[in-house]
Amino acid sequence: MPATQKPMIALEQPGLTYGQLDLLARGKASLRLAASAETALAKGRRHIDEIRASGKRIYGITTGLGALSDVLLSGEEQTALSRNMLLSHACGMGDPLPHAQVRAIMIALVNDLCRGHSGVSPAPVHGLVACLNAGITPVVPSQGSVGYLVHEAHIGLCLIGVGEAELAGKRVTAAEALKASGLMPVALGAKDGLCLTNGTRSPTGLTALALAEAERLARWADATAAMSFEALGGQTDAIDPELLALKPYPGLIQVGINLRCLLAGSEILARSQGLRTQDALSLRSIPQIHGASLDQLAHVARQVETELRSASDNPLVIEGKGGLRILSNAHPHGQSLAFAADLMSLAVAELGSAAERRLDRLINPLVSGLPPFLVRKGGVNSGMMIAQYAAASLASENRILGRPAILDHAVTSGLQEDDVSFATPAAQKSLKIIDNVYRILAIELLLAAQALEFHRPARFGQGTGRLHARLRQRIPAFDEDRFLSPDLAAAEAFLRDESELAELDQALAGGT
Repeated sequence: MPATQKPMIALEQPGLTYGQLDLLARGKASLRLAASAETALAKGRRHIDEIRASGKRIYGITTGLGALSDVLLSGEEQTALSRNMLLSHACGMGDPLPHAQVRAIMIALVNDLCRGHSGVSPAPVHGLVACLNAGITPVVPSQGSVGYLVHEAHIGLCLIGVGEAELAGKRVTAAEALKASGLMPVALGAKDGLCLTNGTRSPTGLTALALAEAERLARWADATAAMSFEALGGQTDAIDPELLALKPYPGLIQVGINLRCLLAGSEILARSQGLRTQDALSLRSIPQIHGASLDQLAHVARQVETELRSASDNPLVIEGKGGLRILSNAHPHGQSLAFAADLMSLAVAELGSAAERRLDRLINPLVSGLPPFLVRKGGVNSGMMIAQYAAASLASENRILGRPAILDHAVTSGLQEDDVSFATPAAQKSLKIIDNVYRILAIELLLAAQALEFHRPARFGQGTGRLHARLRQRIPAFDEDRFLSPDLAAAEAFLRDESELAELDQALAGGT
């Protein structure tokens, strides 16, 4: 495959995985609809047309929306409602969402509609796929969603040539972006506006994106923890495989494997054994803390995968034993996703909190056995003192963000929607926490690498030594005070570099 050609992911009717959504959202793959998805779309639309022709009273198709659900609409009004719904619901505010987050919502929207139960016209779905593959990203304000509607409405507007979009790094009108890509604005039919805005697409896309990032982050947390454990002369009894097997949580066992793999062959640890009866909890409970987070992420994965196999519109078309039916329902309620995103926030924040406690020990000569603040000439040099302040600030911010969004409630739409989930804000704050933990781990990485310098010429662990060497290709050791912020940014870039993650995964692949 040529280097410029992206892999193509086919969306089958059963739906995407969160890993596929993550690749698509980050622009690592292109999307096409498989025959099963096209068939489901066409069949669902035929059902809607049949039901409309019957003259039945149907929410959002022959009636208004929300508190206006008792207002009956004519045929022309049903079509006009689709456009008007996008215009009225696109009331987001604040800074735009990052590209990957917008794309994640778009992909989750396509995935949901291709279940075939929404009854959307195929044209809007084809338009979304075309925009994704052409690199057209609607400008979507980040604030204003209690769980659904607002972000999706801004995306829907782009399809009809209203609002703004980004294309090739430039912010232009949506109409200009479509024209430059050889695309035409989509003509909406009855129910299409509702299909584009309703459901759990925003929290599904954002939570899936966050989950994939959190899984990558968790592997780095084990790696930076291993470096700190080694630099502080950790007692390896705490990661003994027979000991850990007595508490057989899957995550705990996996973290133990990872640590032993990274630390194998360390002369530093070999000569440190027996110096203490036991280490502080931030060192000896790495498997227990990190492992618990891994187990929670596994639960989140099950929730997200279920949502990606779900239809979340209202109303939904069902063809079953009772014949063809269209039912009003509450599937757009994002309670399960809100719980999952809140749980993920806690799991990731705890990885950051544990890292901050470890890196604090690295700079404290009372417990580290190393030069104060990891610099040889203390006094004239402050060394890594204030880097720990930055980590403490980030960890504190995470504790603020960690408050469960699911506990919040609001009454909207004139008492019609009187229990909303806040699933989208829950997903958004999980993404912020993940960014913060990346930065905490970057600080731990930088400090642990500096601490290991004081153990030379002893041999580092197989994995930690490999990681240390690759980091030193980007960031030199610290001999005296220098402008530290660029080093921290470089350390964060190192952790976010997929080639470095691939190197780490190779190091972890030989774990025992």
